Amino acid sequence: MKSFVPSRPVIGSVTLSALVSLYLLAATNLTFWSRANTYFGSARLGLISFGLGISLLVFVVTTVVSVKYLFKPFLIFFILVSGICSYFADTFGVIVDKEMIGSAAVTTTAEAGHLMTPHFLVHLLLFAVLPSLFVLWIEVRHRPFLSKVLNNLAFIIPSLVAVVILASLNFASIAYVIRDHKDMMKLFNPSGPISAAVRYGASVYEDAHLVVAPFGMDAHAGDRLATSKKPVVVVVVAGETARAMNFSLNGYARETNPELKALGVSNFTQTTSCGTATSVSLPCMFSGYTRADYSEWKAHSRQNLVDVLTHAGVSVSWWDNNTGSKGIANLINYASLNDRQNSPLCKGGECLDGIFLDGLDHRLATIKTDTVIVLHQLGSHGPAYYLRYPEEYRKFQPDCRTPELMNCRPEEIVNAYDNTILYTDHILASVAKLLEKHENTVAGAMIYMSDHGESLGENGVYLHGAPYAIAPKEQTHVPFIAWFSKSYQSIMGLDTRCLLQYSDAAMSHDNLFHTVLGMMNIQTGVYNRGLDAFAACSVAG
Repeated sequence: MKSFVPSRPVIGSVTLSALVSLYLLAATNLTFWSRANTYFGSARLGLISFGLGISLLVFVVTTVVSVKYLFKPFLIFFILVSGICSYFADTFGVIVDKEMIGSAAVTTTAEAGHLMTPHFLVHLLLFAVLPSLFVLWIEVRHRPFLSKVLNNLAFIIPSLVAVVILASLNFASIAYVIRDHKDMMKLFNPSGPISAAVRYGASVYEDAHLVVAPFGMDAHAGDRLATSKKPVVVVVVAGETARAMNFSLNGYARETNPELKALGVSNFTQTTSCGTATSVSLPCMFSGYTRADYSEWKAHSRQNLVDVLTHAGVSVSWWDNNTGSKGIANLINYASLNDRQNSPLCKGGECLDGIFLDGLDHRLATIKTDTVIVLHQLGSHGPAYYLRYPEEYRKFQPDCRTPELMNCRPEEIVNAYDNTILYTDHILASVAKLLEKHENTVAGAMIYMSDHGESLGENGVYLHGAPYAIAPKEQTHVPFIAWFSKSYQSIMGLDTRCLLQYSDAAMSHDNLFHTVLGMMNIQTGVYNRGLDAFAACSVAG
């Protein structure tokens, strides 16, 4: 008796193009259509024309690629890209742009693992794997070459004509929305992510052929540094995903900064970031460019802050508990701490930021020369906020204990995030206390800035990485804190009481480069005293 084997359905290539186009538009672009509906507002005819036009363009593209042997690979690629990226857009409100692609390219296995949640895997199965298997299973009927070309053109040409007519009928409203809301098209699957990946690939290729230009070669110690009887040490803490509004030092109702408050740190409440992702903000902070002048290419093609410091004879080290220095520390002493084995602070390829402290204590005890140490935190990196602090810092409960934020109540997400800030408060205060502990042998100071903030569900947006033009303040308003030992204040002629009058002054990542040079009393033509946040309260020399 013969077993029954179901026959594969046979459909034409144009029919399959239409089916896949409909699927991509309806199933993997929910956030895109929601955003379009909001942006067009009362211009309903414009929205309808835009929607029909872009739908026809998708159909045109899938029809154009309906070449035998290439058709299915193209369709499966479109489906996989759209299925994966729609998860981040629909779940977190995240746009998969060039910066997000860059962050993903350098993410650690542990970070990636936090995103491989059951919810993500189910989404991947339903929206990417099963549709792809369907495309693989069905049999496509292809016409002879000339007949196929003529048949496809019979659909492509009228579709393009219709697109032109639709666009011309409502050109003003469509042009206005696309021009003023560039994030909308970045959300469109699969063209947005594919375009972002191409641009990221092009930038990687360009970087591979860059020749890094010297910068600040004239840097040298100023009189105060040169005549100091003991080494000057500045610890630069590059924060991660900390937003200013959750710091009690900035007026947050919860006490998230008890230790820093007790130390009487200098705090600057109105500080903005250069970007909304580490891959942008971190290089920008150390580049010496203002945000207005900054570009990735510029930053990678010229030496940066740590290099200028070394030109002046300062010993500079970069200690990383994140995903690397983004090229900043290529020419200096670099140490990755998140690969430590057999430490109670480390688990699954990630370490709590407390991993810095023992090493810093030992390093400070042995310093004999002027030194800058950069600590690159893991900080408050999400979505697994609960893994960023130890049990004793679970002050705010119940806290969200999963990276699947959609499974937690809003207050649980905020509780977990606030616990990360409480722990960062402890780390920063501990750095200051270690500098104070070694004050007999070094004159120490600490400066802290976060690279960007974080959205915790406000207006349906989570995490970070939004295009800067539309980024909410939660992602761009960052903390900026400094602490100075008494011997440092004396050597550098710094009046910390004077700094109080600048606590609400507008600051940004533009200030970090020049402020650190000023803190180390480095004299160079690339130093801009006007961008040194502490210059008005210190004696030049």
